[in-house]
Amino acid sequence: MNVTPETPMEGAPLIAPSDTDHPLYDAIVEACRTVHDPEIPVNIYDLGLIYTIAIDDEANVGIKMSLTAPGCPVAGEMPGWVAEAVEPLPGVKTVNVELVWEPQWGMDMMSDEARLEMGFM
Repeated sequence: MNVTPETPMEGAPLIAPSDTDHPLYDAIVEACRTVHDPEIPVNIYDLGLIYTIAIDDEANVGIKMSLTAPGCPVAGEMPGWVAEAVEPLPGVKTVNVELVWEPQWGMDMMSDEARLEMGFM
């Protein structure tokens, strides 16, 4: 079974919550932090590009992510980089990375660390 984070129902938040209580969650976040947008010197997790990390009972992982812009030159490659970072983690069975455009990424999605690193704080 491949896990695909659920599409929110009408009236629900646009970004589905992540499975933060799962024992693999922190390791998956750290793996996502090893992936960088080549045009921005900040990892994609702190940039706010990882929207949802869903993990089922069998350790199948579904990740919904976005990019800073639809015309990003690495749009076709970035989801693969994320999958390659997460798949080798002990306990992870499968990884499905889905690129989404809603909600549109904005600078307000960046972590304080990313804002500081980019000189916005």
